[in-house]
Amino acid sequence: MAKHHPSNDFLMEHAAGSLPVAQAACVAAHLSYCERCRRTHDQLQTVGGAMLERLEPVAVSEALLDTVLSRLEDPAPLTYSGQTEASELPGLLQRLINKDFGQLVWKRVTRALSVSYLSTGDKSYEFALLRIAAGGRIPEHTHGGSEMTLVLEGGFSDGRDSYHPGDFIFRSGDDTHAPVALDGEDCICLTVLDAPLRFTSWQHRWLNPFLKLRAS
Repeated sequence: MAKHHPSNDFLMEHAAGSLPVAQAACVAAHLSYCERCRRTHDQLQTVGGAMLERLEPVAVSEALLDTVLSRLEDPAPLTYSGQTEASELPGLLQRLINKDFGQLVWKRVTRALSVSYLSTGDKSYEFALLRIAAGGRIPEHTHGGSEMTLVLEGGFSDGRDSYHPGDFIFRSGDDTHAPVALDGEDCICLTVLDAPLRFTSWQHRWLNPFLKLRAS
């Protein structure tokens, strides 16, 4: 059972459909694990629907109507399947990955850290899987932007707490941390960034110019 969850603000924005696509996908994946957040999310949608019903109707311009009609053929937005078993990959990620973790293309960043980039169509956020070798440590770093993380397999600690499958963590741009994968198995996380990570230790700062945001 997940111990770390999105804030109510994130759940409210997700329920209202106002989160950026990549962040919405990460929150949706957490909902696949977490019954508590699904209940809250459903309640927020119900409240939002009731508020909409109370609004006075407003005439729609012909231009707006034409725009809406023209988008009926657009692909459906990213959704999640509603899976609740934490031992299974959330349906949303199954759709994006379409293979198991071992078949993905992994780019090595450090001895312990590899990354595999996925595409949500969101040009402002990097959406990727991180793999930290069992017992391995990501060097101390910050981001200069926000970071959403969802643990999918294994787990890690960061000096504040330990995190396991289904746990959702949000860090702001001024947070500095150095996650360490728990012993026994590799840790695989989903991450959503709006700025590249930046190593703070002198041994790894030379890598910073090569770290770019891979948004797509």
